Amino acid sequence: MSSAARGLTEPHVLAYAKRRLFPDDEGYAVVDTQFATDQWLADVSIDADVREALAPFNHVHVGSGYPDLVGARVLDADMLAVERFGDTPPLVVVEAKGYTQRGGVDVERGVVQAYDRLHEANAAYVAAPVEAVSQSARTLARELNVGVLGVAGDGDVQPMEVPRLVGTHTTSETDAVQLRAGPQALTDRSFGLNHPKNYLGYPLAVAHPADTAAVLSERVVGAVDSARKGAVSLGLIESHPAGDRLTQLGREVVRFARREYGSVDAALDAFDDWKGSPTRFCDLAPRWGLLARQVVLSHPATQLLVEELQHLHEDRVREPTLVEFVTYLHELHPSFTVELFLRGNDDVRSRLLTEDGDLRTGELTDGNVYHSPTVFQLKAMCYHKGILTERGAEPSNLDPTTDVWALREPV
Repeated sequence: MSSAARGLTEPHVLAYAKRRLFPDDEGYAVVDTQFATDQWLADVSIDADVREALAPFNHVHVGSGYPDLVGARVLDADMLAVERFGDTPPLVVVEAKGYTQRGGVDVERGVVQAYDRLHEANAAYVAAPVEAVSQSARTLARELNVGVLGVAGDGDVQPMEVPRLVGTHTTSETDAVQLRAGPQALTDRSFGLNHPKNYLGYPLAVAHPADTAAVLSERVVGAVDSARKGAVSLGLIESHPAGDRLTQLGREVVRFARREYGSVDAALDAFDDWKGSPTRFCDLAPRWGLLARQVVLSHPATQLLVEELQHLHEDRVREPTLVEFVTYLHELHPSFTVELFLRGNDDVRSRLLTEDGDLRTGELTDGNVYHSPTVFQLKAMCYHKGILTERGAEPSNLDPTTDVWALREPV
């Protein structure tokens, strides 16, 4: 056995497997919090580049336990026995096995662990040093519909067995990962603008006979690219090679505009008049505000936030601070809360999460640990649409101990 192969501990195997399954930041994947460490075996440290490859970290419950990796992406054809799985990126789990202190690699145990996740995942793999994968392990994997990734000492990863995609039921925890991989993901690029009118105006510009970008920049907002990305994240348009297309929700926005104003062009005149107004949108244009409210409530993240804020109100917690809200949410939806509220870089996740995925609540008082698209942009839109009582704030200007998350109209 080469010295390079002997160095393939679980973190190294997992880092190589992640790079193969999720190259160049395609899709989204998280690695279990047990790997957020500088030391794995007694005499083996984890290099910074390996930790960087493994990040971000989260503790996601799938099936019977916590896989080493959970992600969502439309995988390469050579990784699957079936190429397509509808429009949603399949949920993928990986169990990694590497050389232990005694020099062994328990690949068959990894196969069984991966299989135990399959009723909540679409594809499951075990990743292990290629020379440690026995014929019996491959046979077991085929019988259980588990993929096998052979990892070489130089980092090359080859599929030795490929799984079939299976249907599955989802949970809020697995939904959190798929949401980050899909078009409705809340990323730093999702909502560059805080006012919902800029996103509602985009489907109108698409429906207008003139050039979409020219119409939008002249009559709605100059930041065309940001408006487009937000419209995608809200499910108003979808990208096609021939150009942007309206979704069903986007078509409803156009129908509403025609019903209210007689034409898309006349509706855009109203949008032009609203430029620069600081007034809350639901007060400035009440009927548009109601439509905007329904649009943002169709986003999965908003649905969860509103539901749990209502539960807090019923428990007589009427104006929870951001610290209180995140602490409460993490008890009920731990993985979803981490993905929605906490920044994804290694330093923040390692600082806030223990090896078992527990939340270090004392760290939540620092505004810089929060995910800006949620605490700033999404919250600002919920304010404008009459859902929340307060605007959002940039993490650098955020005091989580006084930042209130409360429904404007609790039931």
